[in-house]
Amino acid sequence: MINDSAETCDTASADLNRPSAARVYDALLGGSSNFVVDRVMAERMLGAEPQVRRYARANRAFLRRAVGALLDEGMDQFVDLGSGLPTVGNVHEIVHDANPRGRVVYVDVDPVAVAYGRQLLAGVERAAVVQADIRDVDAILSDPATGRLIDFDRPVGILAVAVLHFIAEDPAWILDRFRTAVVAGSRLVVSHLTTPAQMSREVVGVVQRYNTSTTTPLTFRSRDQVADLFTGWDLVLPGVVSVDQWRPEPTDVEESADLGPVPIWAGIGRLSPLV
Repeated sequence: MINDSAETCDTASADLNRPSAARVYDALLGGSSNFVVDRVMAERMLGAEPQVRRYARANRAFLRRAVGALLDEGMDQFVDLGSGLPTVGNVHEIVHDANPRGRVVYVDVDPVAVAYGRQLLAGVERAAVVQADIRDVDAILSDPATGRLIDFDRPVGILAVAVLHFIAEDPAWILDRFRTAVVAGSRLVVSHLTTPAQMSREVVGVVQRYNTSTTTPLTFRSRDQVADLFTGWDLVLPGVVSVDQWRPEPTDVEESADLGPVPIWAGIGRLSPLV
């Protein structure tokens, strides 16, 4: 069980005066693992763009579908980069519902996300949380929890869902490093924010305010830039598409879908054998 409020969590190393990407995302999803500063920022985002909550839910639904697709293909071990705070439908819950022997390593740098994740996973043998910046690939790969749970001699699902837009520099090198660490048959799952088709002055202002008030500013990237992140991987159908258009299921179609595609690109790549 986790606490009912983030306020009761051990946050000695957290900056509670600045919004956190993980906690703002949790607030948008209706979670309780966040602070006042995060809820204020979430409300500002919603005030400028009422669809922001729809975007967050669509991204979460993509994560569920993507993990489900990998499970259907026999994948049974996953590394979830920038996993964020525990909310309903965590990767390990999806995995263990289909395969109780599946293994999941969550990675996040946010101390609140890590603390909550470890509370959630107390007594769960086949899932763990590693506290690390996703740019510190060596630390992730060498962490004892990673070594205990992930067999890099077998295919691994690398999940980079809604995290790379918090990396200001080109994040391709991060994915390249993971690609060299895994074997053929492994998968890369990516979702990434892009600039909305209609970006109002209010939205621009809120994004700028967020970027100047947080340690995790946003960097929007185009479809071509997101597609380039799959260099070295074979894109699986339907390729890089809006997150709500990646193999949608009837239960994922919201009444607001006629408002246009969600401005988040998404795709899955497969690592083929060297020839």
